[in-house]
Amino acid sequence: MTEAAGGRKADEVKSAARVLEVLELLGRDGARLSLAEMASAMSVPKSSLHAILRTMQARRWVDLDSAGTRYSLGLKALLTGTAYLEGDDVASLAGPVLDTLAEETGEAVHLGRLDGTDVVYLAKRESRHALRMYSAVGRRLPAHATALGKAVLSQYDAAEVQRRLNWPLERLTPDTVTGPDDLLAQLAEARLRGWALDDGENAVDIRCVAVPLGATPSGGDALSCSAPRSRMDDARLEEVASAVTGAAHSLRTLLKRLGQH
Repeated sequence: MTEAAGGRKADEVKSAARVLEVLELLGRDGARLSLAEMASAMSVPKSSLHAILRTMQARRWVDLDSAGTRYSLGLKALLTGTAYLEGDDVASLAGPVLDTLAEETGEAVHLGRLDGTDVVYLAKRESRHALRMYSAVGRRLPAHATALGKAVLSQYDAAEVQRRLNWPLERLTPDTVTGPDDLLAQLAEARLRGWALDDGENAVDIRCVAVPLGATPSGGDALSCSAPRSRMDDARLEEVASAVTGAAHSLRTLLKRLGQH
C-alpha cells in the first residue's frame, strides 16, 4: 500500500481518513487545539477541516471550549474507548488480578499493550502511598523506555525488535537506553529471567518491573508494578518481580480457560 499526500495510504477514503486523523491528533495527551493548529498539523485546508469538525461536534466526538476556539475529544470518544476495554478479553479478565497484585505490593500496577512503538495503559490500580507515579488509562509511552514495552519486546528476536522501533530512540531521562546494542542486551536479560526492568528510564527515580503475558489475543500484553526508588531497592525489586510473575501466570490461566470454552 503506497503513501498518498498528507501521509494517508493510497486506498484510504480521504474524508474518513481525516476524521480518524482528528481523533488521533486530539487523543495525544489530552490535546486542546485550535482549528489553525489542527489544519497545520494535518496539512489540510481550514475550510475542509472546519466542516468535518462541525459534524464531529454535532455527533459528540469532539467538544469546543467555552471561548469557541479550541477543540478536544468529546464524550462519544470516551464511551467508545470504554466499550473497547469492556469487550477486550485480556482487559476484562485482568481486573481481579490487578486488584490482588495491588493489594499484595501496595504499589501502582498496570496492564499495558504494545501499539506500534509505544505501550498503551489499558488498566491500572493506584498505589496506596501518597508519593506515587503519574499514569492514566489510555496514556502512551515509548516501549523502549518502559518495563511493559521491554517485557513485550523481549518476546521478539533482534531483527524484529530493530524493525519495530524508530531509531535513534528517544531519550526520556539520563538513564534511557537509546542504542540497539544496549537495548537488545536488556531484552536478552529480561528473556532469561522472565521479567523486564525500567530503572529510571521513563521517569527519574521510578523503578518498574513487568512480565509479558505471552500468547494473548493481541500478542503484545504485559503486567507491571511501579514504585519510587525509595520504596524499591534491589531486595524489594526481587519480591515485586515474583509477585508480578505470579499475577501474570494467574491471568494467563484465566485466558487459557476462556479459550477452552
